[in-house]
Amino acid sequence: MTNIHPDRMIHLSRQTGWFSLLLWLLTIAPAQCHQLRVAIASKISLDLAASTPAIITDERDRQLGALQPQQGLVATVSKDRVVVGNNQVTQLWVKPQQGGYIWISDRWYRGTVRVIATKNRLLAINHVDLEQYLSSVLGAEMSPTFPAEALKAQAVAARTYALYRSQSTSNKAFDLDSTQASQVYPGLSGESEPTQAAVNATLGQIMTYQGKPILAAFHSSSGGHTENVEDIWSARLPYLRGVPDYDLGSPGYEWTQTFTTAQLSQSLKVQQLRSIAPDRTTPYGSVVSLNISGNTTKILPGSQFRTALKLRSLRFTISPTPTGFLFTGRGYGHGLGMSQWGAYYLAEQGQKYPSILAHYYQGVELGRVGD
Repeated sequence: MTNIHPDRMIHLSRQTGWFSLLLWLLTIAPAQCHQLRVAIASKISLDLAASTPAIITDERDRQLGALQPQQGLVATVSKDRVVVGNNQVTQLWVKPQQGGYIWISDRWYRGTVRVIATKNRLLAINHVDLEQYLSSVLGAEMSPTFPAEALKAQAVAARTYALYRSQSTSNKAFDLDSTQASQVYPGLSGESEPTQAAVNATLGQIMTYQGKPILAAFHSSSGGHTENVEDIWSARLPYLRGVPDYDLGSPGYEWTQTFTTAQLSQSLKVQQLRSIAPDRTTPYGSVVSLNISGNTTKILPGSQFRTALKLRSLRFTISPTPTGFLFTGRGYGHGLGMSQWGAYYLAEQGQKYPSILAHYYQGVELGRVGD
């Protein structure tokens, strides 16, 4: 999903003053609800620690040892085995006791962590309560300074998306990752009082269509109108329809980027670049594919083109310049589902989160996890 504000991560270390933060976080932990498995790191080695005494077990739940607070542990990989000290196991679990937190590489997380060896790397998977996960995601995907009703709308959308992914994934090891490919999840550093308040105010609430959680896509801003899902992704969904947006005046509403011909040739891997032109667009102006002409002519998918040039969105026009091309665009993100800046302005106008959600997701019902 799309992160709409600069990185605000709190860098913690085992040596400096994180203890007061952990005490504050203990006072605001929500009730248990639904467990998620989130892939949070893939490295050759992992630094592990805990804020409270923690038990180390293997894949059969046999205890290998224990960690004391601020005591570090390094896990490495050897072929298909996790190596810690003299132990080599297929899986390693770190289980903080007394509601403690676990340190993985460079930040703290709630829940427990499972480490497995895969392709000569270690994959760390955080097993965490859905509501606790959301408090972190909300702070990474939307600024905590947004209006409360916008934060509540984001909380319901992110909860629904997480549940949808956990029920539809074919991956046996984890449900989501911690990047924009799923939802940005930075652990405890994403949490704050406003995000906790929004999660608690919407506790367990999800959007459903015909009784099932929806694919609750969201993005930063659309540039005036959101898109129909089948025009950007693959399959038509009755609830992801293009609707007028309310993001006028947002930071991503309009943008420009200029590239030299040499820069474009290198990024697009086309020699002697002569022209770039939209081949197919959506009814609302997003570029589905482009015709690129140089030493060869090819049709490139808009998503691939956007990734190669790191453009904010697919909604742009192209104009030649003396040295290359000018891209004039609108919006930030894929343009599907809820516009976060649209939610911001609707909340500023007094709209409550159910009506904000009903605008961006057509024909859905507001229910609860487990209903």
